[in-house]
Amino acid sequence: MFKKLTIVLSLAGVVLASASAFAAIEKHRFEVSVTVPTLAFYVLPADPDWIHREQRLPWNLVTSTLGSLRKSFDVKNEAGPIEARLEGRPYLSNGIAADDIALRVMFNGRVLNELEPSEVVSLDDAALGKRVLLEIVPVPPLDGAYKPGNYFGSVNMMFNAVLPET
Repeated sequence: MFKKLTIVLSLAGVVLASASAFAAIEKHRFEVSVTVPTLAFYVLPADPDWIHREQRLPWNLVTSTLGSLRKSFDVKNEAGPIEARLEGRPYLSNGIAADDIALRVMFNGRVLNELEPSEVVSLDDAALGKRVLLEIVPVPPLDGAYKPGNYFGSVNMMFNAVLPET
């Protein structure tokens, strides 16, 4: 009788020991998302990872010049051309207005402005769908010398699907 009790207690000890060995758990949580565009109209970055992160313009120490940003977009509008405009003046600022660096924004080779939309993808190209280039180029200061500092800014673009006139 004593041997049976010892075996039962020893077996219970093994079960408890193995249960505590599996008590260490690692958990990982991450966000997953997708944008499924309508097939009739879209203007989407070809590489979607960059658009929600700050983009750094390259500074050339040797020539003291500021480089541009170039990114591709996939575009389509089955019904007509695509227009675009800026929602505000594009510039980089260090907090001193006199030091602001103006930016020229081009989409598919066409300069965007903030006053009125301009056609950036033709009817034929938009109907088939196309990959086009966004380019943001700094406009050098009049005296040619950028002022030292940390500059920040944003570029806000709005795209319109132009519908055919009836």
